Amino acid sequence: MALKEFKLPDIGEGIAEGEIVSWKVKAGQAVKEEDEFVEVMTDKATVTITVPFTGTIAELRCKEGEVVPVGSVIAVIDAGAVGGAAPAAAAPAKPATPPPAPAAAPKAAAPAPTVAPAPKPVVVPAVAPVAAPAAAAFVQASPGKVLAAPATRRRARELGIDLASVPATGPRGRVTNDDLAAAGSPAPAVAGKPAAGTGAPRFAPVAIAPAPAGRTEERVPFRGMRRKIAEAMTRSKYTATHFTYVDDIDVTELAKIRTDAKKAFADQGVNITYLPFIMKAVVAAMRQFPAMNSSLDEVTNELVIKKYFNFGIATDTDNGLIVPVIKDVDRKSIGELAGDLQNLAARTRDGKVTVEDLSGGTFTITNAGNIGGLFATPVINFPEVAILGVHAIKETPVVRNGAIVIGKKMYLSVSIDHRLVDGATGARWMNVIKEHLEQPYRLLLA
Repeated sequence: MALKEFKLPDIGEGIAEGEIVSWKVKAGQAVKEEDEFVEVMTDKATVTITVPFTGTIAELRCKEGEVVPVGSVIAVIDAGAVGGAAPAAAAPAKPATPPPAPAAAPKAAAPAPTVAPAPKPVVVPAVAPVAAPAAAAFVQASPGKVLAAPATRRRARELGIDLASVPATGPRGRVTNDDLAAAGSPAPAVAGKPAAGTGAPRFAPVAIAPAPAGRTEERVPFRGMRRKIAEAMTRSKYTATHFTYVDDIDVTELAKIRTDAKKAFADQGVNITYLPFIMKAVVAAMRQFPAMNSSLDEVTNELVIKKYFNFGIATDTDNGLIVPVIKDVDRKSIGELAGDLQNLAARTRDGKVTVEDLSGGTFTITNAGNIGGLFATPVINFPEVAILGVHAIKETPVVRNGAIVIGKKMYLSVSIDHRLVDGATGARWMNVIKEHLEQPYRLLLA
């Protein structure tokens, strides 16, 4: 018997953990290399990992719904009968005499022997495991400087917490605000995790009472995409100081140009929407106010101003809100942007986007215009500095040359991180967008 441990691989930039969405195999099942192995969800995407080599599944160490750090052992495969080569993501296993567990394990329920030094178990699944060991948090292995953002250090001082004593779950062993909250004010666990999915464990979790007699209800596990969205939204609202600025845009002239462009590209199968024009106007505004295309590096305490323009487009899907990214907006024509938007939206709704499609954004646009409403206050896609809400175009009376005529207007709303951008800057930035959309010839000069 040749037992090989399979660790959760690093499957994207900045990914520190992944949720086991579904196993494609069972313990005791014979598998071949490249068979579907496990579906994993991260903050960036849902990916299916294949079996690294031929053999038999000896053990699955995580349950569906469990969130585990990158590098944790999630399964053990017996490749002894076939002699398959170990994958890049798998660590060599120690020889084992009893088949159920790796050798030299001090306790039957202890974390796997190849996890980070001196681990302390942290229960993180959405559904509590019955027999599988819990994933381990990364704990600083040396007495050197503890990794933490300046804001986290300040909060630790306010709470009187020694950072060196806090188990770190952030990237590269960095202590996060959630780690501080967990260490400073432990709350009752719900399904094995304090305030699961809320991103704010400083609040005690709320239990919902059962339905009254004679009434029914449905309980759906809070995990997968919906939990990821909840975590991201809560972190954004908890970290970035939101303020929202709204303006109405007269797009009467733009509507005429868009109609002509739509006809011109129809034979190419490309649908010209208003979004490419808006994206171009945003680039023009960012060239004048570059702070709107920035992020705060909380580790180095630096404002990072991006000299490239990669715009995330919030896309409504059956699985929740997903934000694929259009790269190099400034280098593409209206037609090219329309084609990219059409292709990326289709792949997103079909669940075919890659980690690369979801990475590298510098700014986000969310378009609710096709649904209705007047305007909204969108939540920033943290750690970006702002998000633009695009709303419905409606016929409305407008004043031109002293006369009231029927025109087309829309609202744009921008939510901005007030820590990094002043309100006056945000308003002036919106004025540039307004000028370019109300006088579309300006887009030719941008």
